[in-house]
Amino acid sequence: TPHLDRLAAGGLRYNRFHVTAMCSPTRAALLTGRNHHAVGMGFLTDVPLAHPGYSARVPRSAAPLPRLLRDQGYATLAVGKWHLTPRGERSDAGPFTHWPLGFGFERFYGFLNGDTNHWAPSLVRDNHYIDPPAPPGEGYHLTEDLADTGIRYLTDLEHSAPGKPFFLYFAPGATHAPHHVAPEWVEPYRGRFDHGWDAWREEIFARQLASGVIPEGTTLTPRPEGVAAWDDLTPDQRRMYARQQEVFAGFLTHTDAQIGRLIEHLEETGQLDNTIVLVMSDNGASAEGGADGSYNEHRFSCRLPESLEANLAHYDDWGGPTTYNHYSWGWAWAGNTPFRLWKRYSWLGGTRTPLIAHWPAGIPASEHGAVRDQFVHATDILPTLLQATGVDIREEVDGVRQLPLDGASFLATFADPAEPSGHPTQYFELLGSRSLVHGRWKATTDHISNGILDEEQLLTGSRRFEDDHWALFDLENDFSEAVDLSAEHPDVVDRLRSRWLAEAERNNVLPVKDGLLVAPEEWIRPAWPPGNTRRYRPGAGPVQDEALPLLAAGFRMTAEAPQGTDGVLCALGDRNGGFALYVADGRLTFSLSRAGDLIEAVADRPVPPGPSELSIAYTPDPTTGKGRLILRHDETVVGETALNGPFPVALQHGGAGLRLAHDTGLPVSPRYTARSPWNGTLAGLRIETPRNPLVGAPERLAEVRAALHAE
Repeated sequence: TPHLDRLAAGGLRYNRFHVTAMCSPTRAALLTGRNHHAVGMGFLTDVPLAHPGYSARVPRSAAPLPRLLRDQGYATLAVGKWHLTPRGERSDAGPFTHWPLGFGFERFYGFLNGDTNHWAPSLVRDNHYIDPPAPPGEGYHLTEDLADTGIRYLTDLEHSAPGKPFFLYFAPGATHAPHHVAPEWVEPYRGRFDHGWDAWREEIFARQLASGVIPEGTTLTPRPEGVAAWDDLTPDQRRMYARQQEVFAGFLTHTDAQIGRLIEHLEETGQLDNTIVLVMSDNGASAEGGADGSYNEHRFSCRLPESLEANLAHYDDWGGPTTYNHYSWGWAWAGNTPFRLWKRYSWLGGTRTPLIAHWPAGIPASEHGAVRDQFVHATDILPTLLQATGVDIREEVDGVRQLPLDGASFLATFADPAEPSGHPTQYFELLGSRSLVHGRWKATTDHISNGILDEEQLLTGSRRFEDDHWALFDLENDFSEAVDLSAEHPDVVDRLRSRWLAEAERNNVLPVKDGLLVAPEEWIRPAWPPGNTRRYRPGAGPVQDEALPLLAAGFRMTAEAPQGTDGVLCALGDRNGGFALYVADGRLTFSLSRAGDLIEAVADRPVPPGPSELSIAYTPDPTTGKGRLILRHDETVVGETALNGPFPVALQHGGAGLRLAHDTGLPVSPRYTARSPWNGTLAGLRIETPRNPLVGAPERLAEVRAALHAE
């Protein structure tokens, strides 16, 4: 990562920077300066709940940073991942209050979901969906496109208003899964990780000590139960797992190169010296690949087991368009050296991440490359930038009294390494994992999140709140949270537990949610639910998942009176997860990719000439959990096939929506190409579903699982 290294060498590295351990909550804290529950972001925007701390809606009483800067004459530009728009508000119908432009950004280009396919992404420009500018076969990659757009926005600004100050929020989807990158970026790392995650973690630890990023005397915490010792793995496991990390390393280097292009643009235009550049991560490394990793993350939400054999079948194309890949959790553990665990947990492996601050005009040259050890939190970014830019905190915005800030400026630490932290107390909570930092002390629960199978089965810890153990750590002498002092200082534990409860009550944390177990009645239902019969017409933008009826309980999907003989009638998703109804070689065909497993029904006769209705129906068998896919010409059954399992509740993560009379990006099946438009006329597509206005717990759990992986 030469470009990130350059920023660190010319700026400051903060080794006690903290986040919330997950994407949406950290981004809300970052942009508002308030704790994540206090602004309704206790979990993901995909799971809006009827509790103030979990509504997934940032209130008007917490005006975000871009709005405050815009009102003071700054150009406000956002590029990349957003994930702050609640489910149910991500369609073309809005409302757009929680889209980037509603937050105060003047321009936006990126995606609203938690992740997307880097080869064929779901893209939004400002307040509407668009197709990617080029197909995967022409060398397109999302991170490169995002860097191009960021540079274009800055160039537009230079041409139109030279010298106008700007705030650029550059949030690439990388290095979040899927780890998509071209082979030429991976090749330099071939063989580099054959020695495994145990040895690699030791190497990282040694480099951290040598560079001063961690203090002398730091303890390297042990490998958690459930993460296998590298030496105990089979040769096939070692080969596959090493490949996963090779691809991730190439992905990271590719991302660094795109960041470098932005930095080089600032340097070439004479703006770098007086531009504050902050580089951070929103959570620790992700273990959502589980013990084996996955060639297709959709398998988790479809409740399909991972297997080494299935992963090995994708060894050569790992990271390419035929995968939606994630690495084994052994690499997440190693990536969080020297801490315990990973993303989603309030241990330091989930909450303490790197922060680089680069500002040649504001950081003395004598301090360049230095390490700062003050406690800093994501909520501290907003007050720091406002102080640096001379923008005042406002008591009212649009007539709404503003919540007090939870963050504190750390601007003084840019020049003074001895400046004390202005943030002595901070609570953490995510999916039931809880902790509190107060001064030198940190108390952390051993709670294991419910609903995440590998962790439920393999990790050591408590599964019930009443059984949770609160460990105690002296962070002044124990940088890595390694030595539990709770038995020696039970009085301190009691004080910190009481303080955590007080912070939880103040910030709307209660009632605490236990992992992925969310009751159906807790969900905030959409203002405009899809209903049981919907009709869609060609000529509009893609229909987002949230605007589609639930298909898992059964459906009939009918292409109305089409005139034509070939091409796509409708399509959603791609070969990693999705479906398509089309005519190929004269025959009506339905292809369903259930997390990469392709199930197809092909008609036994050609499509008849003249107007007709062409349909696919799914009929589930609730007694077996299986079902049948049935093709019809009008009311005549022309083909069917068994579906050995349920129809997926969530077909895709961050997909591009339902398209009519054409497809784009990557096809669902090799039987057609994405550039196979319907060659006739299509009056519309009708989707009819059973009368099931309430979604039950199994379906909601599947949606939460999908949201977790899409985060």
